[in-house]
Amino acid sequence: MKTNGLKALIFDVFGTVVDYRSSIIKECEKLNEMKDLELNSPKFADAWRGAYRPNLDRILSGELSWMNLDSLHLMVLRKLLDEFEINHLTEEEIIHLNRVWHRLEPWGDAVPGLQRLKQKFIISPLSNGNVSLLTNMAKHSGLPWDLILSPEMIKSYKPDPNVYHMAIDFLDLQPNEVMMVAAHQHDLQAAKKLGMKTAYVFRPLEYGCEAIPNLMPEENYDVVARDFIDLAQQLGA
Repeated sequence: MKTNGLKALIFDVFGTVVDYRSSIIKECEKLNEMKDLELNSPKFADAWRGAYRPNLDRILSGELSWMNLDSLHLMVLRKLLDEFEINHLTEEEIIHLNRVWHRLEPWGDAVPGLQRLKQKFIISPLSNGNVSLLTNMAKHSGLPWDLILSPEMIKSYKPDPNVYHMAIDFLDLQPNEVMMVAAHQHDLQAAKKLGMKTAYVFRPLEYGCEAIPNLMPEENYDVVARDFIDLAQQLGA
């Protein structure tokens, strides 16, 4: 692909850059060992993530007051602990578990791919995570962002068009100078409608080995890549 004036790449993070499911499962297994629990870690991780989009939609519709992602995750976590009958964690342990989202591990190609892309382009997350979450995750996992962009900055969430406009405005660029990179096609489609370039990256194991989704592109994207190394190669980085 010719970059045609491309200057910045902005990235979805959960599932695209980091393997949140495996990270949460590992954290739950540690909790099982420490507290002598029998928590079904994969089921718990899937339920926690599964509540993410419905609750974001409730916020965007005005049904719920705006809260940042840490607060939303904590709200869901408290409900799940009740549902899974985990009722003897201290408040400190609950808060620590909630902050697992700050400690997510990247996919194996993510950091080397980002380091290559950073040599040629401005790179930033544009994730629904709050600023502190994304900053702490970057420090934990060595994600080499040039800056942190978050919908928290305008108290909204993707796919609100204002979130993508915010990123473009903060970068002081035109839409066609910015590429949205994601493993989730709804994110790319929202960005594409605003004139941004798009890169679809396959993450077949996001939901585990037994739940590989249909990865067929639903639209024409500027780049379709198997991982971040492939993305860097296609963009000449």
